[in-house]
Amino acid sequence: MKRGKKLSVVQGVALSAIMLVGGLVQTPGIASAAEKSETETAVWSREDAQNYNLNKDNTAPDIDNVDQVAPDYWVWDTWPLRNRDGSIATVNGYKVVFALTASKEYTWSGRHDEAKIRYFYSKNGKDWEMGGLSYDPDKALGSRQWAGSAMMEEDGKVHLFYTASGRKGEETTTFEQRLAKTTFDIEVDKKDKSVELSNHGEHMILAEADGEYYETQDQKTGDIIYSFRDPWFFKDPKTKKEYIIFEGNSAGYEKTLDPENIGSEEFRKDHEVPAGAEDYNGNVGIASAENEDLTEFELLPPLLEADGVNQQLERPHVLVKGGQYYLFTISHQFTFAPGLNGPDGLYGFVNDSLRGDYQPLNDNGLVVANPEDDPFMTYSHAVMPNGTVISFVNEYIDENGNKQLGGTFAPTLKLSINGDETKVNGTLKPGQIIPSH
Repeated sequence: MKRGKKLSVVQGVALSAIMLVGGLVQTPGIASAAEKSETETAVWSREDAQNYNLNKDNTAPDIDNVDQVAPDYWVWDTWPLRNRDGSIATVNGYKVVFALTASKEYTWSGRHDEAKIRYFYSKNGKDWEMGGLSYDPDKALGSRQWAGSAMMEEDGKVHLFYTASGRKGEETTTFEQRLAKTTFDIEVDKKDKSVELSNHGEHMILAEADGEYYETQDQKTGDIIYSFRDPWFFKDPKTKKEYIIFEGNSAGYEKTLDPENIGSEEFRKDHEVPAGAEDYNGNVGIASAENEDLTEFELLPPLLEADGVNQQLERPHVLVKGGQYYLFTISHQFTFAPGLNGPDGLYGFVNDSLRGDYQPLNDNGLVVANPEDDPFMTYSHAVMPNGTVISFVNEYIDENGNKQLGGTFAPTLKLSINGDETKVNGTLKPGQIIPSH
């Protein structure tokens, strides 16, 4: 996938020269530092995505039995209510999380076609009550709503970002994806000891795939679903600029790989790229907020691309710790390109600013995998501000060796992050959220 087009955002400059520095595209001598900071796209190469060996430091502990947080519903992708600075929000002492849900009247595989966002609340961050739907489904955009994020203002107004998948009223389910948002107020009913939503705002589309930086459905090749979803609100603590970070695919009708997508010159000498690997073109997208109301966004070149490596970099999000920017994403084994074989799980990268040459954590990017004998046990990991990791129970092997369906909160993992290395350090209660201090 050629990336010169992705640098065309630099205004008034003819991009005639492109210099490769490590896995980073730069334009020497023609763009200011401020301009380049908005155009640099890091690369996760085939050379990086090698040597996935599971061990105690990168493997989640076994799950033998689960408790259903909502027995009548499938519950999967989950995210916490956060403050504008990214810290975990509390509503009069209550923690709140949002999750994709579907009635168990629908099949496990069919739940994605019926997904709606419900919210849960807890006083202690461990024992969760389901509060209900987060919006009027008749007014929501899309034939169903997929994952996103939620941010609360100081006055209690919540911005719920989500993926509008398909179109309302479509006769045949489609996989069009657009980034959307709505708002509502949130408060505690002290009498009922419950969290309630009110004053629901309009639903609006914030961004759609443009075909320049991000692949449209028309440009898609291959059998795996294309991506333009999972908006995650992020305020950069250094620059104070605000963004949504999301999952996309690199744009273009002609799918080819640049040398840096493969790796170093030495690696390329002996590495044969299988046919079809170029169709795997996942990236981490970003759009900048153009107003404080978060109703206008401008698409920017991707933060990171995985052309020739992986087709889906799902639910990307950024954690800033010790002045370092940690970019996390989740991915499946089956979305790795031909010739590569990474496990289902959480992957991460580190850099000293929001944009730049992100380097894979633990050398190849793997942060948390499922046990080798239970490879689909959990999924949709999200790293909290304190480094703990939430996820949902996917398909697990019980204590009798039988496959079971999860559809509920998984035990929260404790994760230590030290520079460019991470380690799994045990578990907490299922779905446990620890507030920021």
